[in-house]
Amino acid sequence: MNDFTFSPALGWIAGPIFAALLAAAGVAYAVWFARHRADTDASVIACVRRVLIALTLAAMVMTPGMRVTTTSRAVNATDVFIAVDVTGSMAVRDAAYGSPEAIDRLDAARRAVHDITRLYPDASYAAVSFGVTGSLDVPLTPDGLAVDNWADTLRTESTSVSAGSNLDAPIDRLILSAKAARDLHPDDTILLYLITDGEQTSDKTRRTFSSLRAYINDAFVLGVGSAQGGNIPVTGDDVRTTNGEGQWVIDPSTGQPGVSKLDEGNLTAIADELSGGYEHMDATHTVASGRTAQTSKAYRFTSTAKQRTRVAPVVWPLAIALLALFIWEAGAWLATSRRLM
Repeated sequence: MNDFTFSPALGWIAGPIFAALLAAAGVAYAVWFARHRADTDASVIACVRRVLIALTLAAMVMTPGMRVTTTSRAVNATDVFIAVDVTGSMAVRDAAYGSPEAIDRLDAARRAVHDITRLYPDASYAAVSFGVTGSLDVPLTPDGLAVDNWADTLRTESTSVSAGSNLDAPIDRLILSAKAARDLHPDDTILLYLITDGEQTSDKTRRTFSSLRAYINDAFVLGVGSAQGGNIPVTGDDVRTTNGEGQWVIDPSTGQPGVSKLDEGNLTAIADELSGGYEHMDATHTVASGRTAQTSKAYRFTSTAKQRTRVAPVVWPLAIALLALFIWEAGAWLATSRRLM
């Protein structure tokens, strides 16, 4: 829909004032001409021409234009945040991912990340790893390959620096990054994938993830590992994992190798706090074949239409008319000057 309107370039205060002064100057000249016609050499046509110049300038100051309504459509406006647990327990070799093959939990997490980037080929991604603290390793980027490469380089943190697993470690990083994404792209859909074994061994009380609900549209908590669990291998500062005899993390309360188990209670609670869903990755369930794959289609093909109204200035006809009036005035002035010489 196109409507004629005014949109003063000088603003709705200075614009009308300046336009009124120009129009008043034109009217004042016409009144003066009517009263002093006998005392001037100017003709009626010259008076009309000069009044038209003033009125045209006044109209240009008011900046006439057409109100134009357009519809913009954003497709695949999806931001995917991926948070992966890299605590020592993620090195336990009791996980599976789409096959009976036993793999360590972090390897299952890597494969899940690769499936996520395939599910959202046109999305933007941000990646966070968390152990003792959370770290934003990949700021929001449309480069899915960068996230795949990040996943391939993930290693569990050294058990020598571990102070116990604390599942709320990524919350602060995720809030800051998701808020920035929401402020920058308010119409985007923001999704969170949290991949962990759900083990909370820290003495600190876990903070709730519910604060993230203000910035995300949906969340998926992916559990890796097994309920039977397994021994935790010692991870050195050189980030190599050794699974040989006597190379297990010792539980100080028993003096025996510590056993880490998937904690579905924690994982389900976190999913509830995020108003999202929980899914266990195992021999028959993967990101590509699970419920999250079906849900992803709703976001991958989402298109958002928004109507925006703008004013397109239409000043050029007045500019042409003003130029013609000035040329006419200059021609008349030259003709009068030659006559008086």
